Amino acid sequence: MNTTERIQRALKVYVIPDSTAGAPRSLEEQARLAILGGATMIQLRDKKMTGRELYETAKRLLSLCRPRDIPLIVNDRLDVALASGADGVHLGAEDLPVHAAKRFVPEGFIVGATAHSVEEGIRAEAEGADYVGVGAAFPSGTKKGAAVLGVAGIREVCSAISLPTVAIGGITAQNAREVLDAGVDGVSVVASVVGQEDIQAAASLLAKAVIRGSYE
Repeated sequence: MNTTERIQRALKVYVIPDSTAGAPRSLEEQARLAILGGATMIQLRDKKMTGRELYETAKRLLSLCRPRDIPLIVNDRLDVALASGADGVHLGAEDLPVHAAKRFVPEGFIVGATAHSVEEGIRAEAEGADYVGVGAAFPSGTKKGAAVLGVAGIREVCSAISLPTVAIGGITAQNAREVLDAGVDGVSVVASVVGQEDIQAAASLLAKAVIRGSYE
């Protein structure tokens, strides 16, 4: 399995634990339950944590992810991702440019980017991103006010680039098939998994919709 295929597989059920949506459970507990339910990739994202707190949390998450061969991606903070031994970093439009980050990362390290338009998707590919988060697919409860690209817009981005892609924004088990049919390799979620009372069951329902193409 080459790197692209490995990333495509990992993007299937990409879960982002959240200190607000998943409260009062810790990020580690949210990740543990999501993994038990079928999460294939985990992202550490917390704007309030210090660098040290992010590093320590990343190390704890790695102890959950690594034995199961599930990549851990750190949002925004390339320094934390590299220092902790995480599998990659996700860089937004206001973060370090992808091409700059690629100069410092080891072979096999994943650098993801976000695209809210065809132009941003093309730029991410040109700069060397390993995957692109495309969206928002639907209105999102965790990122209120985010521009909605919609399923048609996601299809346009996927048609314009050859990178692995993951849909972001307002995705649930009930609408996941719509974005998968638009061409993405997987879905990235927060509230529809970690915001649910039974995280493991919610992750399992989403995994079933994504991987087996149905939900109950």
